[in-house]
Amino acid sequence: MRNFVFCTTITIALCSLTFAQDWPQWALNAQHTGDVNVQGQSLTQTLVNIVYDPLVPQEQYWSGGDLLAHFQAPLVDGNDVYMVFKSGKYRPTSYATQTWSERKLSWHGTQLLTQWSFTTDWVAPGSLHDFWEPVFHPALSGDSIYIPGAGGTIFQVRKSDGTVVRRLNPFGSVNPNTFTVSPITVDANGNLYYNVLRLSATGGDFYDSDAKDSWLVKVSALGTISKVSYLTLTPGAPGPKGQCLTSFSNAQLPWPPSPTAVPPSSTCGTQRVALNVAPAVAPDGTIYSATRSHFNRRYGYLVAVNTDLTRKWNATIRDRFNDGCRVVSTDAGIMPLNGEAGGCRIGSTVAVDPVTNRPGGGSILDDSSATPTVAPDGSVFFGVHTTYNYRQGQLMKFDHNGNYSGAYEFGWDTTPAIYPHNGTYSVVLKENHYGDVGSYCNGGGFYCPTDRTATNPSSPEAYFVTQLDPSLNVEWRFQNTNTLSCVRNPDNTVSCTSDHPNGFEWCVNAAVVDNNGTVYGNSEDGNLYAISQGGTLSGNIFQQLAIGAAYTPTSLGQDGKIYTQNAGHLFVAAGP
Repeated sequence: MRNFVFCTTITIALCSLTFAQDWPQWALNAQHTGDVNVQGQSLTQTLVNIVYDPLVPQEQYWSGGDLLAHFQAPLVDGNDVYMVFKSGKYRPTSYATQTWSERKLSWHGTQLLTQWSFTTDWVAPGSLHDFWEPVFHPALSGDSIYIPGAGGTIFQVRKSDGTVVRRLNPFGSVNPNTFTVSPITVDANGNLYYNVLRLSATGGDFYDSDAKDSWLVKVSALGTISKVSYLTLTPGAPGPKGQCLTSFSNAQLPWPPSPTAVPPSSTCGTQRVALNVAPAVAPDGTIYSATRSHFNRRYGYLVAVNTDLTRKWNATIRDRFNDGCRVVSTDAGIMPLNGEAGGCRIGSTVAVDPVTNRPGGGSILDDSSATPTVAPDGSVFFGVHTTYNYRQGQLMKFDHNGNYSGAYEFGWDTTPAIYPHNGTYSVVLKENHYGDVGSYCNGGGFYCPTDRTATNPSSPEAYFVTQLDPSLNVEWRFQNTNTLSCVRNPDNTVSCTSDHPNGFEWCVNAAVVDNNGTVYGNSEDGNLYAISQGGTLSGNIFQQLAIGAAYTPTSLGQDGKIYTQNAGHLFVAAGP
């Protein structure tokens, strides 16, 4: 059943169109649930193959063959599709040498043709030396598409012809050290939310100097702009000059050096919004986002904000997990036992993170695009990074009051989808058990072996799409067992080599769940997959290239077409 909302006369022009969009924003809606009310088509044919990022070969060259860039979800509005297109030059020393445009494409039979293109002055902060390329992500609302601009601004652009209605600027002027750093979120009432970061200076390493401030910005359906500093929203966080624990040195391996050892400290830096986090908005209007210390990714918070932008609560992601060092095989976690290759030092306290000798805690990396998801019962799920479990991270669960409810041992760079059914719901996410990293250190040798399958056969390299119940118990898993690296040749033939004996990792960071519970997501093997409830393969279709990739979302239109991405190409899959 579609969502409906009652509209006042003053907002009816906007409100009447808010829900007409098939896929208007990151992960479909303001709760980021990714569950659409139609059935996806079968993966029988590829209707279009359009290059939107011609810079991919340059990006691969500088990344050693990988594609370390986040891309927007295709936005679908009936017969129209909105998608980012890039141009310019790629330089590993600055993302700002590239140009971002948003194009409106429309279906004409089986062709998706350009109607207009709008070039923005938005640029991504940082460089390849700092983190993966941040996401550029507009949103649809009413008759407009809202597009990130320079200096923490967004453009309101007419969907009909691509002309600018206005530039929405919370700051009065366009500051070159200020960046829109999140996808734009639209709530059920047509209010817009996005995150802005201001640096002390640009150029050089992103982390050379401290951040100045960051803000949650709200634009009402009537265009009124308000904002609040994340410093105001995170009382109790360490201050810019405060000291935060780091990690032990490699000379002290195996970690922790002793049961009472304390790692060194360094300056925390300003508590500021994390990159790529799309604000989530619950049905009651509560807004959720995430922050971290600028110089220390381990000091972060899930932040809840009232509709008037006052603080509701903030919950630390530190000292939450008890699945680190293991003495016996029945201890929680997947690390090797103390004294084994990749395990903690003999005598270490059970369950601690060997990196800090404290209970495990999440890290918020600026490489990540993980975003909070609000479940039907008001619970909030948020993925964080952890090192000691082979960099798999943790999917953390909080209730609507900020109480920590538990975690599942994967959460790195994923926005989980929700499958509502039978009066309850399930949580869908990728679950990559990476095979080329150490358990808590990654430098080779006995204490940091990177061949997980050989050194920890009880937790081998493997790659799954996993569905959990609300209590984070596994309902089913689907494993990628494909061994073939393939490439589509210029003559449309496909060449393959068998070189992945343990399968490929899933590169979808925000999956689609249709009204039958079928999950659609893409893999680094270059295929788009459809996975039915129970974890059985419904179908798959090869796109362009098997490639190590930063993670990309999928989306689905009301006609059941599935929109996906691979190697800088936009693909649309459909049935016969």
